Amino acid sequence: MNIQDPTMKKSFADKVIDFNRRLQFKGKLPAGFSVINPYMDNPETMNVMKKFYYKFYNDYLTRKFIIGINPSRHGAGVTGVPFTDTKRLETVCGIKMYSSYTHEVSSVFMYDMIEKFGGPENFFRLFYINSPFPLAITRTARSGKWLNANYYDDPSLFDSVKDFMISSLKKHISMGLDQSEVFVLGKKNAGFIQKLNAEAKLFEKITSLEHPRFIQQYKFKERWQYIDNFISILSNYK
Repeated sequence: MNIQDPTMKKSFADKVIDFNRRLQFKGKLPAGFSVINPYMDNPETMNVMKKFYYKFYNDYLTRKFIIGINPSRHGAGVTGVPFTDTKRLETVCGIKMYSSYTHEVSSVFMYDMIEKFGGPENFFRLFYINSPFPLAITRTARSGKWLNANYYDDPSLFDSVKDFMISSLKKHISMGLDQSEVFVLGKKNAGFIQKLNAEAKLFEKITSLEHPRFIQQYKFKERWQYIDNFISILSNYK
C-alpha cells in the first residue's frame, strides 16, 4: 500500500468531492438520449455524497480503481455514490437519504461482496469505484418512458462521450489511483476500456470481471461463486 504525502492539502475525499462538484457534461448527445446529473438535480445528493467520502476516504492512501459502465438512475444517479442505492447507503454505510428511496440490483451484489471482503471500511481503504462516464445516461423507450442506457449502446453515443470519458478517467487517476492494474466490470465494458487505454495509455493491466447486474439477473444461483471470484482476484491487492 502506497501512501501519498500527508502534507498534501487535499485528502482523497476532498478530491472526489471536488470532482463531483464540478462535474458537468456539456456535449451534445444523439436524439433520444439524456444525462442525469444528481449533484445538480438534488441538493441532498451532494450532502450524502460528501458524508460518504469523508467517512471512508478522508486519507492520503493510493487505491486500486474499479471501473463500472455509467451510473444507473436508481444507484449513483440518486445517491451520487457508485453502486450504492439509498438502502445500502443507510443500512451498510450509516448515511440516510430523506428525499429518495431506491433499490438497485447491482448495489445488492456489490455490498454483499464488500461485506464478505471484510466490510466497507476495509474495502474502501483499498478500492475506489467510479465510471468512465460518471453520470447516469437514459434513453427514451417507445412507450415514452425513460430507461437506463449504457455509454456503448449506440455508436454515435459512444463517439459523443468518448473524449469526456478519457478526460474523466485521467481526473480519477490524478486523485491518487494505482495505474498498474485496473478492474473493469462487464466484458463489453472492458472491451471499450481497452480501446480508450490503447489511445490514452492510462493503465498497465486491465482485469475484467462480470458486471454485478448481469450476475444478479442471469446468474443469481451462482452469485456467491462470483462473489468468491471477485474476492479472490481483488484480495491480491490486500
